[in-house]
Amino acid sequence: MHSNLATFLKKYDFSFFILMVLIFVIGVLNLYSATHAISDKQVDGLYKTQMTYFALATCIGIFASFVKSKTLFRYSYLIYIINVVLVIMVLIIGVKVLGARRWLDLGIIRFQPSEIMKLSLVLMLGRWYSARDPETDIGLKEMILPSIFVIIPSIIVIIQPDLGTGIILLLVFFSITFYRRLKWKPIIIIGILVSVGSIFMYQFGLKDYQKQRVITFFDPWEDVKGYGYNAIQSEIAIGSGQIFGKGFKKSSQASLSYLPENHTDFAFSVFNEEHGIFGSIILIGLYIALFMRFIWLSIAATNFYDSVIVIGLMSIFFWHTFINMSMTTGLLPIVGIPLPLISYGGSSLITFGLCCGIATSISNSRKLF
Repeated sequence: MHSNLATFLKKYDFSFFILMVLIFVIGVLNLYSATHAISDKQVDGLYKTQMTYFALATCIGIFASFVKSKTLFRYSYLIYIINVVLVIMVLIIGVKVLGARRWLDLGIIRFQPSEIMKLSLVLMLGRWYSARDPETDIGLKEMILPSIFVIIPSIIVIIQPDLGTGIILLLVFFSITFYRRLKWKPIIIIGILVSVGSIFMYQFGLKDYQKQRVITFFDPWEDVKGYGYNAIQSEIAIGSGQIFGKGFKKSSQASLSYLPENHTDFAFSVFNEEHGIFGSIILIGLYIALFMRFIWLSIAATNFYDSVIVIGLMSIFFWHTFINMSMTTGLLPIVGIPLPLISYGGSSLITFGLCCGIATSISNSRKLF
């Protein structure tokens, strides 16, 4: 019995969960620091709620680590269909908060189906693309149905409105599709369609406040007290951190409430102010270690389906991290995309926990299953 347990623990891949815990510890300490001086009852104690969600996300992730990829392959289309139905239900009976209808009220907790939609899309695309010869480049014809699969939930999510998640779904799709190997013709056509589609989306798809965010991105100082306020305060927080930061719980931007959404969208700004470039390098290093682990597993995977899934899981983490850090530092327009395991949010924690759990399952299948 003890021998079997020792063998199991030796072969079980703990790396994804270890990196997940390390990043989360930084995140929950940062969340406590960002909210400890705020008197708002809705914000006070959020770090305790975050720890509860993380415990739930970890349990779900561990459970997922014992679900074989063959099972995920078998039910991938069904999971996708159910998730699309849930996303549609949000528009009909979803809870409306701050003008956005994104959550389903389950009584005990509020659930955001668009978060799990990212994972459902990865599973569906993994099955679709792995059904074809991986050594053969795919053309425009083979991309018609996958494009429809991603466009449907993306449009529904953007209508909620949740532009950030809609963008993530599209980027995950492009990441997996390019990994699957495209011919040059569809690459050129995609580039043209994306350019034209972006212009069309800007003119007819975005709401006025979303358009203003794009305009403000180029010159935030034009509207210092309005749309440019968040971007300017974020840059001030990051700049004031300098090399080693001001220290734990010493963020003036957070404690004085100059920086809005400092526990969600701008959590990285608070972290920069308190820990400076040095702290940010450590945090980014942990993310890079996680990305490299995904890349290693995509190469070591025993079949093409697993390899595609791992790339999809990595793209979820990567695009969240890249876009959030870029928008807080002024390199991209501000959109509502959380920083993985750092920003407050239960549904996103569960999504990232599932990503690590599925990756662990695929890694374990090489030795345990």
